[in-house]
Amino acid sequence: MIDYSERIPNNVNLAEDKVLQRALERWQPGFRDWWSGTGPADSSELLVYLRTAISVDRDGWANFGYVKMPDYRWGIFLVPRDEHRQVNFGDHKGDAAWQEVPGEYRSPLRRIIVTQGDTEPASVEQQRLLGMTAPSLYDLRNLFQVNVEEGRHLWAMVYLLHRYFGRDGREEAEGLLERRSGDADKPRILTAFNEETRHWLAFFMFTFFTDRDGKFQLASLAESGFDPLARTCRFMLTEEAHHMFVGESGVARVVQRTCDEMQKRGLEDPAAGREFGIIDLATIQKFLNFHYSVTLDLYGSDVSSNAATYYTSGLKGRYEETKLSDDHKLSGADYPVAEVENGRIVTKQIPALNALNARLRDDYIGEIQAGVDRWNRIPEKFGMKFRLTLPHIGFHRKIGNFAGHHITPDGQVISEAEFAARAGEWLPTRADHDYVESLMGRVIEPGKFANWIAPPVRGVNNQPIEFEYVRFN
Repeated sequence: MIDYSERIPNNVNLAEDKVLQRALERWQPGFRDWWSGTGPADSSELLVYLRTAISVDRDGWANFGYVKMPDYRWGIFLVPRDEHRQVNFGDHKGDAAWQEVPGEYRSPLRRIIVTQGDTEPASVEQQRLLGMTAPSLYDLRNLFQVNVEEGRHLWAMVYLLHRYFGRDGREEAEGLLERRSGDADKPRILTAFNEETRHWLAFFMFTFFTDRDGKFQLASLAESGFDPLARTCRFMLTEEAHHMFVGESGVARVVQRTCDEMQKRGLEDPAAGREFGIIDLATIQKFLNFHYSVTLDLYGSDVSSNAATYYTSGLKGRYEETKLSDDHKLSGADYPVAEVENGRIVTKQIPALNALNARLRDDYIGEIQAGVDRWNRIPEKFGMKFRLTLPHIGFHRKIGNFAGHHITPDGQVISEAEFAARAGEWLPTRADHDYVESLMGRVIEPGKFANWIAPPVRGVNNQPIEFEYVRFN
């Protein structure tokens, strides 16, 4: 159970380690200042129907009720320890899982935790102004739920830094509060987390594509031989599921509304419909292309010695490592990786240890494709020919084997000049952003929704759609 009588709610017996408790209590005011300064704008007095973890049990970890977000009880929650857990992969396979940081892996483990931790406040900063243009109270509540949980995920990583990395960890925890998304001098570590989230279509795409990357990264870390990190990430995954739901259902509702209006107006052209205040299907495809390609870059280089080292060291596993049937050491195994050679895209077999980033990305793509297939049931239901598609993995890439090359969405290698001339066909233009932004207007009457998005199928926690999810008085 989680002790909510503590200043910092936790299930790690924080009160028994007074030095650690005091250190985290000294960090807490900085966190609150960060939230006040860069968290959701003009939200501190709102009563929001939020869920709060009350235990780490699968069936009983969330409790719903009205909370002012500055009063949300952020804390430190790990799934229970398995006394018999072992390292399940790499050179240490079969060893007892580590309860303390192995000295030889101190630096790479800290790097992993800091990089993961840096993404959490970054997304809150990116979404700071979205509440001012929420298409409904239902959506406003979901945005705020994502925000507070990203804040708790920051706490999760900060606990590990303070508990296991001494002065270095404390300094890194301060750095997590000092960097800012998009800041020219102190940007967030990963490029995707310095992009603007200017409107709700971008938010839905971000939570579908980029939060799903978060799921795969957390799932890989949940396999770690460093048991406190694994236990932390396993609990974080329960919260991440909601973020992905917000994205997938949000885009589906946009597609639904567009198809409704197209059928009503007798429209067949996927680029038609703006005169009726909807987001045309062609524009939705452009945003899909952008967010998908930017997210693929988060997986890093296709061929990576760092990823191989993390694996052999037992620090970061593959997605669902323990469900795989190989030797969990990848001895002599190969994996197919695509690259550009002499102006053509070719696939080569490389040592599987060096292709771990590519494999994790491919696992991610499989799940993303399933989500896009679910979106496509909507135009199919309306009898429309249009289908959303994932562009080629080489399209619009800045990192990895396709960086520096210019690939069309259907996988053709073209010149830089041709790509530049046609980029507006494939990626959102300034005019596309301006149009979508022009649709954004706050809707706060219970049960009402902006014209460009359909209502959800059901409400939150079995509440009706017209429930007052956010109270302004």
